[in-house]
Amino acid sequence: MRFSLSRGPVPLSALALATAALITACGGGGGGGGGFLPGAGTPNPSTPSGSAGPTYKAEIRRTALGIPHIKADNWAGAGYGYGYAQAQDDLCTMANSFLTYRGERSKHFGGDAQIPFSSTIGRPTNIDSDFFHRHVLNDDVIKTMIAAQPATLKSLVEGFAAGYNRYVREIKAGGEAGAHAACRGEAWVAPVTTEDVFRRMYAANFAGGYSNFLPNIANAIAPAASGPVAMSRRAAKATQLAQAPTRVPEFQVGGHEGVGSNMIGFGTAATGDGSPLLFGNPHWYWRGPDRFYQAQLTIPGTLNVSGTSFLGIPVILIGFNDNVAWSHTVSTARRFGFFQLTLASGDPTSYMRDGQAVKMKARSITVQVRQPDGGISPVTRTLYESEYGPMVNLGVLNAAFAWSQTTAFAIRDVNGDNFRLFRNWQRWNQAKSLDEFAAIQREETAIPWVNTVAIGRGSAKAWYADIGAIPNVPPAQLASCGTALGAALGASLPRVPVMDGSRSACDWQSDADSVQKGAIGPARLPSLVRDDYVANMNDSYWLANPAEPLTGYPSILGPAGTEAVSFRTRLGNLLAQGRLAGTDGDTGNKATSETVRRMVINSRVHTAELFKDQALALVCGTPIAVTGDVATGETFASPKSVDPAAACAVLQAWDNTGTRTAKGAHLWDEFWTRASRAPAATLYQVPFSASDPIHTPRDLKTDATITGTLQQAFGAALLRVQASGYALDAQRGEYLYATRGGQKVPLFGGCGGQGYFTVACSENRLDQGGYTMDKDPNGNSYMQVVRFPEGGVEAHTFLTFSLSDDAASPHNGDYTRAYSAGEWHRVPFSEAEIAADPALTKTMLSE
Repeated sequence: MRFSLSRGPVPLSALALATAALITACGGGGGGGGGFLPGAGTPNPSTPSGSAGPTYKAEIRRTALGIPHIKADNWAGAGYGYGYAQAQDDLCTMANSFLTYRGERSKHFGGDAQIPFSSTIGRPTNIDSDFFHRHVLNDDVIKTMIAAQPATLKSLVEGFAAGYNRYVREIKAGGEAGAHAACRGEAWVAPVTTEDVFRRMYAANFAGGYSNFLPNIANAIAPAASGPVAMSRRAAKATQLAQAPTRVPEFQVGGHEGVGSNMIGFGTAATGDGSPLLFGNPHWYWRGPDRFYQAQLTIPGTLNVSGTSFLGIPVILIGFNDNVAWSHTVSTARRFGFFQLTLASGDPTSYMRDGQAVKMKARSITVQVRQPDGGISPVTRTLYESEYGPMVNLGVLNAAFAWSQTTAFAIRDVNGDNFRLFRNWQRWNQAKSLDEFAAIQREETAIPWVNTVAIGRGSAKAWYADIGAIPNVPPAQLASCGTALGAALGASLPRVPVMDGSRSACDWQSDADSVQKGAIGPARLPSLVRDDYVANMNDSYWLANPAEPLTGYPSILGPAGTEAVSFRTRLGNLLAQGRLAGTDGDTGNKATSETVRRMVINSRVHTAELFKDQALALVCGTPIAVTGDVATGETFASPKSVDPAAACAVLQAWDNTGTRTAKGAHLWDEFWTRASRAPAATLYQVPFSASDPIHTPRDLKTDATITGTLQQAFGAALLRVQASGYALDAQRGEYLYATRGGQKVPLFGGCGGQGYFTVACSENRLDQGGYTMDKDPNGNSYMQVVRFPEGGVEAHTFLTFSLSDDAASPHNGDYTRAYSAGEWHRVPFSEAEIAADPALTKTMLSE
C-alpha cells in the first residue's frame, strides 16, 4: 500500500484507496530479499511468528527541504522506508552505482568510458572498475560479511533493498511522471538484492586502502612462466630501481584539496551552559555514490537517529540521536600495507613462505563489454590473491615493482577483515551517553579511515579519537622485515609498511587487546576528552587540542610534531581559540549555536591574512615579464608582460574573505596556488616549529630568488584571471557557483590549500567556466551544529548540494539556495517538531 497525506484536509478518494489496495496485492516481496527473502510474502524476521500483516511497513514524513523522517515498527520497516526515500530522491545515481559494485558497468556503458562522477575510487575506466569490484567484492567475502552482522542489521538491509525495489517498480510502471527522466527508461535501472546492498556497504571500507589502487589491482596480471630464474636476475631489480623514479599514486581521500573535513567539539567550559556543542562538516563529494543523504530513522523505543549516510547505505554514519552527536574527518593513519613476495622458481603464481611454496588463489573473471556497434563481448582476466590480500601491479609506480618471474607485491587493507564497521555505527545510532559511545568505539575498534569527535547529553567534555582498524607493525619488526624494494617504495609512501612476505615473522602483529588479527589494540590508539574543545581538520591526532598535544603513538597513525599542519588546521584552531577568548569580533566569548554557525561559514582566507601584505610589497612595483605558468607546467615561447597595478589595488582593498560578495578572492586563489609550490624552506622566513604549530611557518622571505618566484606566480595568476573574462574585482559568487533550475546559485568559501576553513573546492579552471560546483567538486556537504538543551535536541543543518539529484525535483536546489543565503535549517527531531512543520507530508508504505 502507498498513499500520501499533506498538512490540511486532502482526503483520499475511494479510487485512490482501491488503487493502493491493488498495489499491495500485486507488490510481492519486491525482489529485495537476496539470500534472506526467497519469495514474495516471506515473513519479516522482525515480525513474531504467526502474526498477520505486511512484511514491510513504514511511514515517510517529509518536512521542509524534503528531509525524510522515517518511522517504522521494526528494523526491516525502517530500512524499507529509507530505501524508498533514497531512491525517490536519487534513483539515477543509485542505480548507476549499483552497477559499479556488481561489476557490470562495461555491459551497459562500454569498457573504455570513465565512471561519470568521482568517489572514493576516483574515476577509473568501466572495465577496470568491473574487474576490481568482481575481484575484491567477491561472493565469498560478501557471504562472510553478512554472516558477521547482527540480525537487526540484516533486517535493516533487507528492508532497504525491498524499499528501493518498490520505488523502481513504481517508476517502471509509469509512476511519478517526469521524475528521473535521465534514467527511468534505462534497462540498468533494475531491482537489487540484499547482497547488492551489502556489497555497496563493504566497498565503503576501502577508501583508505584498496580503493586508491583500483587500476593496479584490476590489472595485476601474472606473467607467463619462463622456467627457473637465476639469482643474478633477482639482483638486477636493484639496478632497475635506481634507474627509474617512483611515482606516487593519487589518494582519493585525504590526498587532494576538498576531500577532507572539519569538526570541533566544544565542552561546557566553552559553551557556558549545561550542554556541550558539536560542529561537524565533511568536505565531500557533491555527486556520485558517496554523496551524502540526510534523513531521520525512528523505531519507537529502539532507535531515533538523524543525520546522513552515503547513498545506498541504510545506517546513519554522521549525525545525532537524543543523547549523542558525532562527526568524522579523514584520518592520516595508514590503513594498508604491501607484502613483497619472493616467487617460487619457474612459477610466478606461487610464492615462498618459510621455505615452502604457496600457490596463489586464481580467480577467473569474465566481464561483459558493450561494443561500439551495440553488441556484447566477453573479456576475461585471471586475477590472483595471496593470503595477505590481492596481488597488485605496482609497475606503473616504478618498473622495479612490476610482477616479474622473481618478485611480486600483494596489498593488504586492514579493513578487508573488518566486518564490525556497520555494527559499530548501528550501536552508535542507539547510544545513550558519551561514555557508552566511547566504549563502543573501543570495543569494536572498527572505524575504517576517519577520526571521530563526539559530544553527549550531560557530559561536560567533548571526545576525540582516532580509534579504528589500523595495521600493527612495531618498529622492530619493520626494521627486521624490510627489503631494498620495500625501502624505496616506503620512501615514496611514508608510513606505509612494506614487509617481506617470505617469512611468517613479518605478518602484522596483534596486541593483547586487539579486536582484529594484525590490528593495533585500542589501548595504543589516541583519544582525548576536554571541557574547552577538541578538533580535527584532517591533520594527525597530534593537535586535537594544541594545549594538550598527543604524542607517543605508533608512527603509522601520522606525524606528531615532525611537519607543519595545514593552513586549514591552523585557522580552525584559531577560530575556536578566538571564539573562547572573545577576540573574534562576535558576541561574548562562548561557543553558542549562533556564534558557531556564523564562525564556520565566515569564509576567512588564512593565507591572505598571513601573507597578502607581504606578497603585495614584493610583486606590485613594476610590470612583470611572465615566462611560464607553474600551475600548468607551461613555458612561454616569449615572455608576456603584465602590469600588476590594477590587480594590486583590488587585493589591497579586499577583505581577505571568500564571502559571496568579496571582491578579489579569485586573484589571491590563483596567486597562492602558484606561490605555494615553492619549497617551504625557500618561501618562509620562520620555519615550522612544533612548539608553535598554529603560528608557523610564517613571514615570506624577501630575497631576490623568492621575489622573482612570487612575481612569476602573480603574473601567471593575473594572466589566468584575464583569460577567464571575470573582472579583477568580480564578486566571489559570480564565478563560484552551483547551477540549479537553470540559475546560478552564488556560493562562498574556497579550497583548503588557500587556507579556507569554509570549503567549496571546484576542480574547474577559472578560465573554463569559473569555479563551478556543477561538475565534480568537493566541499562543505552535510553540516551540523548540535546541542542538547534540557528536554530536547537542537540541531541546525545544511545539505549544501540539496537532497535530490533529479533536476525535476523541488529538492534539487532548495537546500543549496538556503546554504547560499547562509540560512541554517533548524531540523525537526521530536515527534512534536515533525508534526508542526508547515511543509509536512506523509506517505504510508507497506507490502
